[in-house]
Amino acid sequence: MATSQFVVLPSSHARAHDTFPSADQLASQLRAKIRGEVRFDPTSRALYATDASNYRHIPIGVVIPLDEDDVIATLTLCREFKAPILTRGAGTSLAGQGTNFAVILDFSKYMNKMGEINTAQKTVHVQPGIVLDRVRDAAEKFNLTFAPDPATHSRCTIGGMIGNNSCGVHALMGGKTVDNILALDLLLYDGTRLTVGPTTEAELEAHIKARGRTGEIYAALKQIRDTYANEVRKRFPKIPRRVSGYNLDELLPENNFNLARAIVGSEGTCAILLGATLQLVESPPCRTLVGVGFPDIFLAADHVPQILEHKPIGLEGVDGYLLDALRRKQKLLTDLELLPGGDGFLIVEFGAQSQPEANAKARVFVASMKTLASQPTCRVYTTDEAKRVWHIRESGLGASAFIPNPNGKPTTGWEGWEDAAVDPTQLGSYLRAIRVLMAEFNYSSAMYGHFGQGCVHMRINFDLETAKGILAFREFMDRAADIALAHGGSLSGEHGDGQSRAALYPKMFGEDLMRAFRQFKHIFDPTNRMNPNKLIDAHEIHEDLRLGADYKPWQPETHFAYAEENGSFAEATQRCVGVGACRKTDAATMCPSFMATGEELHSTRGRAHLLWELMQNEILPDQWANEKVRESLDLCLSCKACKSECPVSVDMATYKAEFLAHHYEHASRPLFHYAFGRIDVLARLAAFAPRLVNTINNAPILRTLIKKILHIHPNRNLPRFAKPFTPDRRLAHDARRYRDRRAPLAREAPEVFLWSDTFNNYFHPSTMRAAHQVLTTAGFRVTLPSEHLCCGRPLYDFGMLDTAKDYLLKVLNALTPQLQARTPIVVLEPSCASVFRDELTNLLPNDPRAWKLREQTYLLSEFLIKFAPNYKPPQLNEKILVHGHCHHRATMGMHDEIALLRLTGADVQLLDSGCCGMAGPFGFEEDKYEVSQTLANRVLLPAIRNNPQATILTNGFSCAEQITQNTTTHPKHLAELLAQSQKP
Repeated sequence: MATSQFVVLPSSHARAHDTFPSADQLASQLRAKIRGEVRFDPTSRALYATDASNYRHIPIGVVIPLDEDDVIATLTLCREFKAPILTRGAGTSLAGQGTNFAVILDFSKYMNKMGEINTAQKTVHVQPGIVLDRVRDAAEKFNLTFAPDPATHSRCTIGGMIGNNSCGVHALMGGKTVDNILALDLLLYDGTRLTVGPTTEAELEAHIKARGRTGEIYAALKQIRDTYANEVRKRFPKIPRRVSGYNLDELLPENNFNLARAIVGSEGTCAILLGATLQLVESPPCRTLVGVGFPDIFLAADHVPQILEHKPIGLEGVDGYLLDALRRKQKLLTDLELLPGGDGFLIVEFGAQSQPEANAKARVFVASMKTLASQPTCRVYTTDEAKRVWHIRESGLGASAFIPNPNGKPTTGWEGWEDAAVDPTQLGSYLRAIRVLMAEFNYSSAMYGHFGQGCVHMRINFDLETAKGILAFREFMDRAADIALAHGGSLSGEHGDGQSRAALYPKMFGEDLMRAFRQFKHIFDPTNRMNPNKLIDAHEIHEDLRLGADYKPWQPETHFAYAEENGSFAEATQRCVGVGACRKTDAATMCPSFMATGEELHSTRGRAHLLWELMQNEILPDQWANEKVRESLDLCLSCKACKSECPVSVDMATYKAEFLAHHYEHASRPLFHYAFGRIDVLARLAAFAPRLVNTINNAPILRTLIKKILHIHPNRNLPRFAKPFTPDRRLAHDARRYRDRRAPLAREAPEVFLWSDTFNNYFHPSTMRAAHQVLTTAGFRVTLPSEHLCCGRPLYDFGMLDTAKDYLLKVLNALTPQLQARTPIVVLEPSCASVFRDELTNLLPNDPRAWKLREQTYLLSEFLIKFAPNYKPPQLNEKILVHGHCHHRATMGMHDEIALLRLTGADVQLLDSGCCGMAGPFGFEEDKYEVSQTLANRVLLPAIRNNPQATILTNGFSCAEQITQNTTTHPKHLAELLAQSQKP
C-alpha cells in the first residue's frame, strides 16, 4: 500500500461543542412566529446529529414546520440571524448530506400531503415530506407509479429523493428521479419564490427581460450554460446513473433549459423545496421474476448487456458474500433457499399487461440463458416467492452493515465507496478492479445493487477509529475514484455525494466545471447558508467522522453480556446505521411507538442514536440519570421487533432494560413498577381466594383507588385472577382414553415438561388445562413444576434486572433434572418463552444450564411439529384470524404455528397486525393508553370487527387482554383451539 498523502482531520467529536451564540434567541423568536414545533434542546439536537452516513454534526436546532407559512417564517428569522439551513426528510441519506451544523427543517411529520392524481396527464403534486410508498400506492390504483423506488421506499420522502436524485430497482423502467420531475416549487435563502421547470428560449428571454431577482437568476444560469456547454457535453459521462455533480446538462438547449431537473440532486445546497409535480409512468400490472445464478458476481456482471437485450423492467445483482452475511445473522434463511445455485446472482423482472405475456418473456429469457457458455442456473418465481426474493435484495445494506463474528469482533461495513456507477458494458471489469484494490487494503464487502444500470453498492469494513485506518480509508477512496473514472463512470450512481465523495469532484469534472458548479450554487445561495460545505467547498471525506481517531466512548459496566459486541454497551448502540427501517408505518411490527406518534424520538433509530450520544458524554448530560433519554425509552413497548426486523438487529428491548436498571439505581421507582414487575407474587397470593380478590378489585370505590395508585387508565379493566391449574385424575384418564382410540399407548410415554407461567396459570388456567390435554393426547407424559416459578418477564420492562437474575437462577435450580435429562419444556406464553430464548443467556452467559434451557424451550406448536410428527390436529371448518404476539414473531417466528393450524383444514389468515399495543403493563398505564389504542386500531381491532364469525387466535396474554377489553370477542390460545374437538 502506498504511503498516504493525507493527514488526519478533526472528527465530529472535535466539533461536538460547536455553538451558535444566538441559538436561544432564535429559538424564542421561532416559537413566537410559527405554529409548528421548535426544538433546540440537547435531546433533539442529538437525535438529528447523524443520518445514515459516516458523519456527525450537532445541529443548531430542529424546526418541524406545519405548512409553507412556517417554512417562510423560519427562513426569514434564520436569515436575520445568519443561520444556515438544512432540509431533511427521513434522514436516510448515505453520503452525509442529511447532517450539518444548521437549523434542520424536518418536513416528514406535517408537510406530507399529496394532491389528486391527474390520470390524463399522469401527474401528481406533492409536498416534500410525503413518503414514496404513499405516492406509489395511490398511483397503482390507476396502474401508474413513480418509477424511482430505492430500497428505503417504505420511509424515504419525495423531498429527500429529489435532493439526492434517487433511483432504485425500477429506474431501469422509468429513469432516475430527475427524469420524472415536471416542476418544483422553490424557496431561496433570500426569500425568493420560484416555480421552475422546462423553459423555452422565448420564456428564458422573457424571464431575463423582466429583471428583478428572477431575471438575475435566469440570466446567470444562461451564462453558465453558454460558457460551459461544450465542457458539460465532454465531461459528463453518458451512462444511466450519473448522479454526481449539479445537473448542468439539464440547462442545455437539447434538454429545454429544465431548471427543475437542474436542481434535482443538489442536496439542499441551493434551495428549499416546498412542492413538486411528479411525472408518473405506466406500471405493468403483471410481472414475472427470474433468478439467475452464476459461478461468481463478476461473470454475472459480464452478462448484463446480453440480459438487457430482453428489455427487463428490473435487473439487480447480489453476491454470495451478502448471502453469507444474512446466514450469519440468521435472517431470511428460508428465503435464501429460493436462489438458484451459484455465488453471483442476477434478479431479472419482466412486466406486461397480462400474466401470460410476462411469463412468455421470462420463458424466452430463460431459454437464452441455456445457450451461454457459463451455463447459469435459472429459477422462475411465483408471486409470493418473488416478494421474498425482493426482500433479500432490499436487505442488502443492513445485511452487510453489521456481520456477527463468533470468533471475534463483528465485521462492520461502512458507506463511503457506496454506489459508484459505470456503463453496464464496463461493469465486470470495474468490479474486478475494485476487488483487487480491496484485497490490497485487506478490505471486504458485499457487491449488490442495480446491475442493469451499472450501479453497485458496497459496505466496506473501513477502520474509522485509528489514525492509520482513517488515512488508509482516504487513500482507498482516492484510488477507487480513479478506477471508476477510468471505466467512464460516476462517483455516485444513486445516493448523492454529500461529504462522502464531493472532495473527489475535481477528478471527475475538472477545474472548469468545478468553477461552473460554484457559480451555480452562488446564483441561488450567494451567502452559502444552504447546507454549506456539501458538494461545493465540501469538508474532506475523512473529516467530521461519527467515530474518528479520538472516538473514546464511555464504557460502563452492564447487566447483560452483549457477547456480539465484546461486552460493550457503547458498541451495541453503534449497531444502528441510520437506514430508518423503523420509520415505516404500513406493515410488520417495528417500530410501534413511531407508528403511533410519527416522532423520531420514538423510533428505534432515534433511541439508538440517543443512547449512542449518551455514551459520548458530549451533548447529552447525566449519563444513566438522563431524564430525556428515559422519556424516549418510556414509549418503547419492548416488543423485540427491532431485533428481527431491523436490518442490523438493534435490540432496543434489551437496551431499555439496561438503561432503566442503571437509571433507578439512584432514583426511586414508581409503585406500579413493583406491582406490575412482581405480578407473579400478587397472583400467587390472590390464588388463595381469587373470587374475593376479584370482588375487591372491582368494587367501584376500591377499583378507582387501585387504578389511581397504580397509574392505570380508567378505561382499563383489571384482569381477573383464577385458581391455578392442577391436573386431576379424570383429565388424565379422559385424555388417555381419547389417545388410545387413535394410537396404542407406548409402555413408557416420553416426558414433556409443561411450564406453568404466571399469566396462564393464575389468570387463564383453561389454557393450561387444554395444553395438558393436547400433549397427553399426542402421546406424552406431562409433568409440571412442583413449586412456584416465574421467568420474570415483566421485570425487564422496568429494568429490574437484579431481581430478574434471581428469578432465573431459581428456575435453573428447579429445572436442573429436566435440563440434565434433555426433557423438552413447553411454554404457552410467548413472552415467557422469549425470556428463555433471549434474555436468559444474555444475563447468565456463563451458566451452562442457561444454554440448555434455551435449547430445550419450545412453544406448543414448535414442540408438536418437532416431537409429534404423527399428531393429527382436529379438523376445523372455520375461519381463523391469527394475531402473532410480538415476541413470538421476533424470537421464534410464526412458521410452525401457521403450519400446524393449516393441518386443521381451517381457513387460516395471519394478520399483519404488528404490536397489539398492550405489551404487558404498557397498555394499562394511564399515559400510554392513547398510544396503546392507536396501535390496536391500526389493524388488529378492525380485522376482528370486520370478521365477526371468525375465530381469533392469539397466544399472548397481553394480546388477549387488548382484544377482550375492546371487543366482545373472546380469543383462543392454540392449545384451546386444538383441545376443543378432542374431548372423548
